[in-house]
Amino acid sequence: MPTINKLNLTSCIALIKSYLLDLQNNFCQMLEVENGQAKFISDPWQHKDGGGGITRVLAGGNIIEKAGVNFSHVQGKQLPQAATAKRPDFIDASFQALGVSIVVHPRNPYAPTMHANLRFIVVEKGESVHWWFGGGFDLTPYYGFIEDCQHWHRTAQQACEPFGQDIYPKYKKWCDDYFYLKHRNEPRGIGGLFFDDLNHWEFTRCFDFMKSIGDHLIPAYQPILARRKNISFSQPERDFQAYRRGRYVEFNLLYDRGTLFGIQSGGRTESILMSLPPSVTWHYDWQPQAGTKEAELYEIYLPPREWI
Repeated sequence: MPTINKLNLTSCIALIKSYLLDLQNNFCQMLEVENGQAKFISDPWQHKDGGGGITRVLAGGNIIEKAGVNFSHVQGKQLPQAATAKRPDFIDASFQALGVSIVVHPRNPYAPTMHANLRFIVVEKGESVHWWFGGGFDLTPYYGFIEDCQHWHRTAQQACEPFGQDIYPKYKKWCDDYFYLKHRNEPRGIGGLFFDDLNHWEFTRCFDFMKSIGDHLIPAYQPILARRKNISFSQPERDFQAYRRGRYVEFNLLYDRGTLFGIQSGGRTESILMSLPPSVTWHYDWQPQAGTKEAELYEIYLPPREWI
C-alpha cells in the first residue's frame, strides 16, 4: 500500500488499531507476569468528539508501583495546537489520532522507569489526506548499570537495523535532545529512540517501522526489570527515587508533546496523566555527595553518550 487516500483510509486505520491493541494486551501480560500479584484494571472511555480509548492501570503491586498502558483512538474537527505549531496549514482540518502510551514505575529504585509511545495521526483537508507516524521509547534509571544501558540501546538499534544504518543514530540523538529538561540543564534519563513526522517512506514501510519499535519494547525492558526488581534497597534509596521522579513530572507537564496534544484535543485527563509517578518529592537545592551511587547517575549515566 504505497499511500493513503480517502478510499483506503478506513482499512489502514483498522490495521494500525489492531496492532496497537495487541501491543497493549501483550505488554500488560508481560508486566502481570513480572509483578506476580496485582492485575491491571481496564477502563474504557469515550471522547467527546468521537472515538475513545482503553486505559489499563496496575497500581500498588509488590514489583510495579504504578503502570499505565493506554490505547486511544480519538477524532476531532480541529487539530490541537501541539500539532499545528509546525503545520499551520492544518489549523482547520479534521483529524484522527491513534496511539499506545506506556509508562512503568517499578517500586524498586534499582529498576528503571520506562516510557514508550507509538502514534499515528491522519488529517483530512478537503479531498487530501495527510498522515504521519511518531513515537519511540526511553529509559529513566535511578541507579545505573552499564549492562542495562547497553542492552536497552542494543535492542533499539536492532529495531532500526532493517530500515537503514543511519536510523538508530538519527533517532537516538533525537531522543537525547527531546528528553532534556532545559530549565534544569540535564537529561531525563539515558534516552533510547524518538521519531516524529514519519511519512517519507510509503505507508507500508512506515507502518512496518512503527511495528518494529513496538515489537522490541518487551525484549528491551523485560530483562532489565527481571534483573533489578528484587535487589534489596533501603529508605534512602527510595527517597532518591522519589526525588528523581520529580524530574519526570516536570518534563511531562512542561515539555511533553503527547501530554499537550491529549489535553488540547479534549482527551480524558485521568488517562493523559496516568504517566505521573505515584509518589514524588522535591528538595531545595539538593546535590548528591561525591563518590556516591547517586552522584554516579549524574556523572556517568545522564550525560548523552554512545552506549554501543
